Amino acid sequence: MGAQQQERWTRSGVRLRLAAAAAGRWNRLFVPGGPGLGSPSLRGLVEAVRVPGSAWLVDLPGDGSNRGLPDTGDPYAQWPDVLLEAAQALDDVVMVGHSTGGMFMLSVPELEAHLAGMALVSSAPNAGWRTAFARYAQDHPIPAVDTAAERYAEHPDDRTLRALTPAAAPWNFSDPALARGRSLLAGLDHNHDAEAWADARFHDTYQARWSPQTVPTLIVSGAQDHVVTQHLWRDEPAFARPNILHRRIEGAAHHPWLENPEAVRAAFTDLTDHLTN
Repeated sequence: MGAQQQERWTRSGVRLRLAAAAAGRWNRLFVPGGPGLGSPSLRGLVEAVRVPGSAWLVDLPGDGSNRGLPDTGDPYAQWPDVLLEAAQALDDVVMVGHSTGGMFMLSVPELEAHLAGMALVSSAPNAGWRTAFARYAQDHPIPAVDTAAERYAEHPDDRTLRALTPAAAPWNFSDPALARGRSLLAGLDHNHDAEAWADARFHDTYQARWSPQTVPTLIVSGAQDHVVTQHLWRDEPAFARPNILHRRIEGAAHHPWLENPEAVRAAFTDLTDHLTN
């Protein structure tokens, strides 16, 4: 599924890059997690789902490689509200957020009026995932992470973040996918400024500000996701409506398309059916 090179920019500097194009009316906007890893982290998800329409990789201003924009001021001043500009840039938008990307989406209630559908991949409705992940990390220590984290704390920059992120791969991927997962993380943009903004301004206080009343929605995650616990959805009745599909991907962790792309594709096919019914 090829795509011509095409980029679009919103007035505040959100970058949309066309990653794939196929027959179909939908414009699917893929919003990465992290933040700081950039939208190339979701190329594998785009390839796995192979659904109708066009797929766009989204980078907020100041995220990933989307840096140094002229005349936009502080790139983080409008995070995550600037996502609304991305939703308004195209027609028939289905927004897909991975991890923090999905949390950003649920922090912008104005999105509901501009989305034809959405998907939340390995995401959460509130910051409770942080406590669960801290417990898991404590019970499953990785010496290389401790070393890299110390260096990052001493010299927080892109270089030390680039060393820290792949070191944490065993928390993110199942054993069969560990080598591929580590390679994925090592090859991404590592943007310390974006990560630092989220740590200071978002992660600990995050709480979803809306839930989809009628927008067809997919909540999908790996059954072995140890980074963002999926148990939190069960305590949120607002995410148990008929318009919301829940899919659990067996044999997969925080990046389920890497370990079980067929099941992820089937989940997105269910969402596409939901959009057209």
